[in-house]
Amino acid sequence: MPIKTVDDLFLNELKDIYSAEKQAIRAYPRLAKAVQSEELKQALQEHLEQTKGQIERLDRVFEKLEKRSGGKTCEAMKGLLEEAVEHVEEIESGSLLDAALLAGMQRVEHYEIASYGTVVAFAEAMGQQEIQQLLEQTLQEEKETDQKLTEVSRNVNKEAIGGGEEQDEEEEDEEQDDEEEGDEEEEEDEDEGKAAPKKAAAKKSAVKKSAKK
Repeated sequence: MPIKTVDDLFLNELKDIYSAEKQAIRAYPRLAKAVQSEELKQALQEHLEQTKGQIERLDRVFEKLEKRSGGKTCEAMKGLLEEAVEHVEEIESGSLLDAALLAGMQRVEHYEIASYGTVVAFAEAMGQQEIQQLLEQTLQEEKETDQKLTEVSRNVNKEAIGGGEEQDEEEEDEEQDDEEEGDEEEEEDEDEGKAAPKKAAAKKSAVKKSAKK
C-alpha cells in the first residue's frame, strides 16, 4: 500500500505487527516441541497463549480504525523464525539446541518490543487513546516475556556450557585413544622391522649348511 500520510504509516506498522504475530502462532508449537528444557517449553507454551490474546487485541484495533488487518507480510519476523527453524534442523536435540532457540526467541521478543513501542508512540501522537491503551497492554506483556526468557536462559545456558565441556572431554579421550593405538602400531612395525634382518640371516645360514651337506 502507498504510504503518503502518518495514518498510512501507522496502519502499515499495525499490519506488519499483525503478520508477525500470525507467523509466531504458527511457528511456536514446532519450536516448543523441539525444546528439551521443561522450563523453556513452559515459557514458550505460555507465550503462545499470550500471543493469541495479543492478536485479538489487534483485531479490536483494526475494528476501531475500520481497516482490514491483512495484506502485508512481515519479512523481518519471517527471517527470525526461519533462523530458529534452521537451528532445529542443524543442531542435535539437547541443551545446546535449547540455548540456540532461546536466543532466537529473545530476538523475536526484542523485535516485537520495538514494533509495539513504535505504534504506541504513533497512537499517542495521533490522540488515539483507546488504541494506545490496547497496544500498551501488549507492549508490557512482551517486555515481561523477554524478562522471563532472560531468567530461563541462566539455567539453559549453564546446561549448554556443561554439555559442551563433557563433549570436549569425550573428544579428547577419543583422540588420546587414537594416539595410543597409533603408538602401539608403530612399535609393532619397529619390532617387525628389527626381526626381518634376523630372519633373513637365519634363512641364509640354513641354505649354506644345506649346500655343504
